[in-house]
Amino acid sequence: MKQTYNELQITPIGEYDLFVDFILSLTHEAIEEKDGSIIIRSEEDLENVIFGIELFAKSLSEMMGKEISVKIEQEEKPNIDWISSYQNSVQPIHVGDFYIHPSWIEAQDDKTSILIDPALAFGSGHHETTYGCLLMLQKYLKKDDIVLDVGCGSGILSIAGAKCGAKVDFCDTDELAVKSAKDNFVLNNETYQNAWVGSVSKREKEYDVVIANIIADVLIMLSADLTKAVKEGGLLILSGILDKYVDRVEKKYHNLQLQEKYKKDEWFTLVFKRV
Repeated sequence: MKQTYNELQITPIGEYDLFVDFILSLTHEAIEEKDGSIIIRSEEDLENVIFGIELFAKSLSEMMGKEISVKIEQEEKPNIDWISSYQNSVQPIHVGDFYIHPSWIEAQDDKTSILIDPALAFGSGHHETTYGCLLMLQKYLKKDDIVLDVGCGSGILSIAGAKCGAKVDFCDTDELAVKSAKDNFVLNNETYQNAWVGSVSKREKEYDVVIANIIADVLIMLSADLTKAVKEGGLLILSGILDKYVDRVEKKYHNLQLQEKYKKDEWFTLVFKRV
């Protein structure tokens, strides 16, 4: 890796989309679009790219019969090992008996290890709602319970259920999330029973515990399906609920018995029982 890289910030005055298309055809480097500018970063010399963009602006002006200008700023910047920098920024977290950490950080002998390599926007245990769900799973889940994780994301809650001895199904409307969860099960040497792309409506059975860490509006919309997914005597754990919405969610699930109402900062996790 070279010690420096070149950064071009290209700001077209008009015909922005045409410049984006042209730049994508001009270079194989990844580009970033930010506040009306197009940014190219490369360890290679970018003089030919600058020449091409200026020539394109001139040709575009002649073709359209009006002036199309472009502002180009070039800067040499120190190169950083972005992977190492990112890895150093990810901190492990303790949640009860769980120790959630990425694969490049050692496990702790006195804790139940959950390996999660953070990806995209999927949960890594640091968010208050994930934290609350992990606490409630440890408190209420029994060995051999059959569990459904609705909106699985990274699979952290499903994996936690498996680590507690439960038999786990999970689903998400995002295909990438389901793949991420499956990969994380492999990473943790744990097994699941069933997984699908879609929501709770595609389930084929009832569960001892259903957990849904989504957002309040979706929890309200799915209330009938989530309730039906729980066996009589079973538990429904809901999270992703901001304090200003918690009363609305409770009201929607009034036919269930509230067992616990856990709050961390401005986020609630609710535990209901189907009686």
